[in-house]
Amino acid sequence: MRSIMGTMSPVALNAAARASRTSSAHASTAALLEARWVGEVTEELRRRVLAETSIRTIAAGGSVCHKGEAPDHWIGVLSGLVKIVTVSPEGRSISFIGVPSGGWFGEGSLLKREPRRYDGIALRESAIAYVPRNTFMLLLDCSVAFNRFLLVQLNERLGQFVAMVEYDRLLGPDARLAKELAGLFNPVLYPGNGNSLPISQEELSHLVGLSRQRVNQALRRLERVGLVRIGYRSLTILDFEGLRRFEGIAKSR
Repeated sequence: MRSIMGTMSPVALNAAARASRTSSAHASTAALLEARWVGEVTEELRRRVLAETSIRTIAAGGSVCHKGEAPDHWIGVLSGLVKIVTVSPEGRSISFIGVPSGGWFGEGSLLKREPRRYDGIALRESAIAYVPRNTFMLLLDCSVAFNRFLLVQLNERLGQFVAMVEYDRLLGPDARLAKELAGLFNPVLYPGNGNSLPISQEELSHLVGLSRQRVNQALRRLERVGLVRIGYRSLTILDFEGLRRFEGIAKSR
């Protein structure tokens, strides 16, 4: 039996494709409106943000931003998952953080007016918001609420990177994964995630720089001690503070 799509005429197929794109665009706009900082600015600033922000769909493996490019936009992940990475001159890839739905990044490059120092790669199909630099600066100049949001974000991100240096140098792979998961569920940086996140073990392996098999072992250990529950291509956090404190077995020196 042929599928329904197989029996549709080209005109009907084109109409269905347009409807799907329209539905996706409406969902992305709704996600932008749900961003915490958008709800805290004035109606006029909100109107400017909606009118001037572009939203693109990036395929899995596609580039969200490039290392070395001029920082012309502040970037938000409306849906999907983005990996922030850099590649050394020797070709070694180093993952910094994963940014899930609801996360924003790139304000540092905008504020310092320097080229980006990282690449952003979509780990799955992602809807990405690009707020132009001029709009970003307008928000800084005109909104106390936006400045407060940005200050909290920068402080939280600084703590995240300090913790990354610590666990990369001192902790073993189980604890590295625990800290990475705690970062993905950070309620300040990513308030919309709740306690569950659709993510595969392959995506986690790309984020933490471990093999998929080693990620699976670490997840099983975290599940045994009651910190997470593993689902099909998803994770539920049972004890967020426990994840943040988990140290496992330290690296041998």
